[in-house]
Amino acid sequence: MSVARVTEVIAESKKRFDDVMQSGIERANTTQKNVAGARIRDQKRVIGTSKVKACRAPMKVTLCWSTERPLE
Repeated sequence: MSVARVTEVIAESKKRFDDVMQSGIERANTTQKNVAGARIRDQKRVIGTSKVKACRAPMKVTLCWSTERPLE
């Protein structure tokens, strides 16, 4: 049996949304282990002086733990 936990991470990049996803997963991996998946809930752009300054995305990251006992 496995147990899963969902954590929300807000990631940001000054380049593009692919970098947002990558940086969010990397950030989740620095503090948590066993990242199993991620889902972007929404996409936002930060605008400043008539230009896009950054892209942001709230992500739901799924962490999985196995609760199986080793065979004796």
